[in-house]
Amino acid sequence: MNKKAFVTKEQIEEIVKKYPTPFHIYDEKGIRENARKLKEAFAWNKGFKEFFAVKATPNPYLLKILQEEGCGTDCSSMTELMLSEALGFGKGDIMFSSNVTPAEEFVKARQVEAYINLDDYTHVEFLEEAAGIPDTIFCRYNPGGTFTLGTDIMDNPGDAKYGLTKEQMIDAFIKLQKKGVKKFGIHSFLASNTVSNEYYPALAKILFELAVELKEKTGANIQYINLSGGVGVPYTPDKEPNDILLIGEGVHKVFDEVLVPAGMGDVSIFTELGRFMLAPYGHLVTKAIHEKHIYKEYIGVDACAVNLMRPAMYGAYHHITVLGKEDAPCDHKYDVTGSLCENNDKFAIDRMLPKIDMGDYLAIHDTGAHGFAMGYNYNGKLKSAELLLKEDGSVEMIRRAETPKDYFATFDFSDILKDMKY
Repeated sequence: MNKKAFVTKEQIEEIVKKYPTPFHIYDEKGIRENARKLKEAFAWNKGFKEFFAVKATPNPYLLKILQEEGCGTDCSSMTELMLSEALGFGKGDIMFSSNVTPAEEFVKARQVEAYINLDDYTHVEFLEEAAGIPDTIFCRYNPGGTFTLGTDIMDNPGDAKYGLTKEQMIDAFIKLQKKGVKKFGIHSFLASNTVSNEYYPALAKILFELAVELKEKTGANIQYINLSGGVGVPYTPDKEPNDILLIGEGVHKVFDEVLVPAGMGDVSIFTELGRFMLAPYGHLVTKAIHEKHIYKEYIGVDACAVNLMRPAMYGAYHHITVLGKEDAPCDHKYDVTGSLCENNDKFAIDRMLPKIDMGDYLAIHDTGAHGFAMGYNYNGKLKSAELLLKEDGSVEMIRRAETPKDYFATFDFSDILKDMKY
């Protein structure tokens, strides 16, 4: 099986005349179609809203596209709140889900009228002291133990640093009502990047049953249930992608079974998808610039782990298309590497690919989320440009590449580098 790139060799050869490799490029058409399909999947819930996880791809041009498609933002830091505010996301559009939160970030969240999602029981008092308690509040739930689907262990919430226990949720809801909270939301995240249509319905059942119990034990007015993220994408070509329409219907079924009989049929469902929303609609495009023949066969490219660190950090698989050689046999085994002084700077290890010649362009798939965003500047490497392939086929730069001047900008308080030539 194979994955098809959304750009061709001919397109890239035109693009590089203006924007040299490496760069991340995003597919506007794919992004919009996917956002609309998500909205369709949850159209049965009148209050449904997607709060895109800004950390996945913090680019204002892409956030504007999602805004136009009815999405809000999920923020976890001061700068993400600032970015959302600057783009016109307002009351009801921003979810602030952070942990180990500085006081000034709660102040900013209150200022932009974000929904605040508390990660810990002690944050009730902390928030009150820092910024005051709003009349609507979310609390994040951690059920502990392991989370399973069928016989498969999906993740281990008990080892996660996030969320409140059930007993803490009950106490927090009682305490928060005494402090004037009128509306409550529940949030949870139990597994990352699930390629399973069963994950969201299973999570929904846990949260819906918790909501009913919390209402019975505390009398709280629970208006929102946030299923968070976790719906993933198939990085390897042998997996089938999630069917978001089927997932939405699965959640609908549990909603009708659990919440409706409890008189909670007016609860709004929220999601905070990052990877699902954007990952498949981004490629890192890089050029083969060196080859090496020692104990293994190596192809060196002009991108490195600063452009995409998931393979180095997690050993993550990202599919690679050699543009122009989509139909050629994959009869050469390569390690595809970058230029960092780290041996884990490899986009692929022992990967079967077509014969790669110097100057070939490689499209590294599924970099639209947690790709550019996780970049860094080790070895003095500079972050790449980001481009948008627009629906009409034109290409727009939506972030310029970093320059040495950007790299040294944090020394601008001093004249120690005053003689540097850029």
